[in-house]
Amino acid sequence: MTRSLKRSTKANPEGRMSVLDHLRELRRRLIIVMVIVALGAIVGWIIYNPLLALLKQPYCNISFEHRLGALDQSPEQCKLLFRAPLDGFTIRLKVSVVAGAVLTAPLWLYQLWAFVTPGLHRHEKRWTVAFVAISTVLFALGMSLAYLTLYKGLDVLITQAGSGTQAGLDVNYYISFVILMLTVFGASFELPLLIVMLNAVRVLPFSLLKRGQRLGIFLIFLFAGVATPSADPFTMVAMALPMCLLFELAVLWCFLHDRRLARREAAAEAEQLPDDVASTVDPLPEKLPGPARADSGWSDLP
Repeated sequence: MTRSLKRSTKANPEGRMSVLDHLRELRRRLIIVMVIVALGAIVGWIIYNPLLALLKQPYCNISFEHRLGALDQSPEQCKLLFRAPLDGFTIRLKVSVVAGAVLTAPLWLYQLWAFVTPGLHRHEKRWTVAFVAISTVLFALGMSLAYLTLYKGLDVLITQAGSGTQAGLDVNYYISFVILMLTVFGASFELPLLIVMLNAVRVLPFSLLKRGQRLGIFLIFLFAGVATPSADPFTMVAMALPMCLLFELAVLWCFLHDRRLARREAAAEAEQLPDDVASTVDPLPEKLPGPARADSGWSDLP
């Protein structure tokens, strides 16, 4: 299959493919992604205990009066519960797969981008490294912010039960909640990259972004309120404010990018004009230089 794809690429320099070829290429890329994630899951299985301690830390930071068994153990101890015999295996498998997907993110992101690049121009294919690097950094920033704010969200949710109550959290539900929070924050931080990429391929111009800028900020806060599982205002604001900042930076990049393209296209059109056609002239005159001083050398001219 690889040889046939190479032969088709040589015979078809524009990279056009039939629907069946696209489906075959998508299947091949998905198989590679699954193999990459599986290899990463093996690493996650090996380092499971440190990962579990890291994921459990936000719950352990809650006041020990609200944790199950706090009266029978020291405040430093913190344990989660599971009831079914298979829960121990399933939770280890879940954490390992998620850890494998996070650790190998640059590799499978490259595979996804490589599936898209045949439909792009040659200069657009150069963005592969930048896309993989920036998307990985943004996802890591989103997950880091989620981890830092997760304690506050858990504290708000658990303490709502009032005094005299303790939370005996099931490890399966707790880990699913933490993974969901990390994934939602990480994916939401990819919004500015998506805007930049759509603008770079001229699908989303700055003029459209400018008209919908206020609506975009409103939708960001609405998305943050719906997407955060903890549903507390602190976590919602902690997600929405960085997203708004990244959104504004993406809009600024689109403005600069569109202005540079407009200047480049205007210059190219002026060069291609025939001699008997007048080119566009800037109606605003340029500033003339000020009068020269006597010691500038003009007095010595005849």
